[in-house]
Amino acid sequence: MTSARRLPGLSLVLPCHNEADNLRWLLPHIADVMPTLADAWEVVLVDDGSGDGSGDVARSIAAERGFALQVLRHETKSGYGLTVADGLRATRLEYSAFTDADGQFEVADFALLIPLLDGADLVGGWREERNDAALRSLVSGVFNTLLRLLYGLRVRDVDCAMKVMRTEFLRSIDIESRSALINAELYVKAQRGGRRVAQVGVPHHPRQMGVRSGARPRAIARAIKELVLFRIRLARRGPSGR
Repeated sequence: MTSARRLPGLSLVLPCHNEADNLRWLLPHIADVMPTLADAWEVVLVDDGSGDGSGDVARSIAAERGFALQVLRHETKSGYGLTVADGLRATRLEYSAFTDADGQFEVADFALLIPLLDGADLVGGWREERNDAALRSLVSGVFNTLLRLLYGLRVRDVDCAMKVMRTEFLRSIDIESRSALINAELYVKAQRGGRRVAQVGVPHHPRQMGVRSGARPRAIARAIKELVLFRIRLARRGPSGR
């Protein structure tokens, strides 16, 4: 799949925890797809305390395929939001994107999002049909409902891990989330900053290898706690707070 609109430069952030098996097929695939999306591109892999050598696997593949790679390493598992945020802070090209390293999203489908950047600063996907365990879908539904109630956020499938944005927008905000709330934070801060937001449906695929880490009770509790605390902080800052 190719995009009718090619970007001048695209940095792709991959948060990663014990995804060595997936990286062995995903990174060569990314190397084939990214040149169809952007003239210049890089991968920013954030290794969140992996014990399976994910970072070394990524470096080996990047050297073999000859593409630009940054590997950031958390010595201990630090959480999804912090992992994505560290990757987004490290991007160096005009546009920044992120998706997960588990292969549940097709990187080529960024071609569906990129054309919408003509009229938006942040473009997110929404899953046309989820391929997750029932509990994970239920948690996501509750989370999206809370976001509408607490923030008035009228977007679909907030936590879909497929987003692309102008790097200039990223540099205009401070990312605070340490959990999956980062997805909502990006939308909220874009809207509060008068930025344009767009969405498009994307396919969602079953995980082929590895073990999912979302929807665990501790992760759910952390995200809900952050959800409430973030709302309080925003209220204290007023309409213009970042």
